Amino acid sequence: MSENVIIFSAEALSKENLKGKGLVLVDLWASWCGPCRMLAPVMEELAAELKGRVTVGKLNIDDYTDFAIGLGVMSIPTLILFKDGEEVGRLIGVQPKQAILNMIQGA
Repeated sequence: MSENVIIFSAEALSKENLKGKGLVLVDLWASWCGPCRMLAPVMEELAAELKGRVTVGKLNIDDYTDFAIGLGVMSIPTLILFKDGEEVGRLIGVQPKQAILNMIQGA
């Protein structure tokens, strides 16, 4: 995994911890999920390209199931974009890089 992609905990993604952090893109995934593995290289590219502007990371739903359920995640991969702790975008399933960039640019 790229050094630009952060491994998040549920605590790190709390509203209080994200307040004032700007844009944070979170990939909710699991190691057994084939589509999640397909999305991983795209996330690494985005993390490198957007470094300093958008924090990009992953949260393993197997480790934080209750947190993922609390976010309303029903299938993976799910990408959630937060801005200062508030959800401002969501994409479900494997997405092309441009679709993810469009979501970020619209935030």
